[in-house]
Amino acid sequence: MRYNDLNHFLKKGRDALRKGPVAMIFVEDFVEVDTTIRHHQFAGFREILVLAPDELHLPDDLEKGIRRIPYDTAADGATARAVNAVIEAAPGLWLYYCYNAEYLFYPFCETRKVGEMLAFHTDERRDAMLTYVIDLYADDIDAHPDAVSLDDAHLDRSGYYALSRPDPANHNHPRDRQLNFFGGLRWRFEEHIPPARRRIDRIALFRAKPGLRLRDDHTFSDEEYNTYSCPWHHNLTAAIASFRTAKALKTNAGSTFDIRSFTWHNSTPFEWHSQQLMDLGLMEPGQWF
Repeated sequence: MRYNDLNHFLKKGRDALRKGPVAMIFVEDFVEVDTTIRHHQFAGFREILVLAPDELHLPDDLEKGIRRIPYDTAADGATARAVNAVIEAAPGLWLYYCYNAEYLFYPFCETRKVGEMLAFHTDERRDAMLTYVIDLYADDIDAHPDAVSLDDAHLDRSGYYALSRPDPANHNHPRDRQLNFFGGLRWRFEEHIPPARRRIDRIALFRAKPGLRLRDDHTFSDEEYNTYSCPWHHNLTAAIASFRTAKALKTNAGSTFDIRSFTWHNSTPFEWHSQQLMDLGLMEPGQWF
C-alpha cells in the first residue's frame, strides 16, 4: 500500500499501528532493499513501513506486503523525526527501526518470531532492548566495490569494547546500566568516522509511550530505555548485522581510496545464524531459553 508522505500515512494508515511489533525500514540507497524487507517479514513483524525515495522499485509481491511511504531519508534528523512521529501515533506498540542492508538477529530467531521474544521481554518489565550494530563487509571488495555481498559477508570476531557513559547532569559520573559500545569497522577505521558516529549500540526495539523521543544519537529521552539490562539480572539483547558502515566507507570519496580491504586477522565469515552471534558474545539470551 502506498501513501503520499508520512503525514498521509499517519492520517490514513493508522490501521497499521493497531498491533505490533511494527518495523520501520529507512532506505538510504537501493542496495539490498528487497532482502532487508524479506528478512524482517520472516522475523514476524506484523507491519513493515518502508520509508524510501519515490525512485525505489520493488517486486510486486513486496509492494503488496508493506506500507510504502515516500520520505527523504538523507535530510538532517530524518530518522528521529519519522520515528518520533510514529511513536506519538502508536502508544503502547512495540516498534523497530533499521536501514536497508541491515538484518535483525535475536536469540533463536531461526525458530521463534520476534513477537514471542518481545512478549517475554515485556514480562520481564522491559520496554526497550539494546541491539549491537555488527558491521558486515565483503571479503573481496574488488569483486564487490560497495563492500556488500550476502554470500561473501564477513564480520569481526573480536575487537569490541565498552566504556562508561558519562552523565553531564551529574558531574559526568557514569550513568547507571548504560555503556557506550565500540568495535567493528567504526573502530578499525575511526579516522574516517566522526566521533559522534563511532558507537555501535542502538536501542532499535522499543515500546512507544506518550512523550518518548528518539534523539539523533540513537538514544531516547527516557534514560531507562538506554539501559542494557534491568537492575536485578541480565536481559535479552539483539544484534543488527549491517553493511551500512562498509557501504559508507567505500562510497565516500574521503575514505574509499584509503581502504583496499576490510579483512584482517580477526575477520571470519558470517554464518547468518544467531548462534554464531551468541558464541561471539555479540548478543545475550538472558533468561530466555
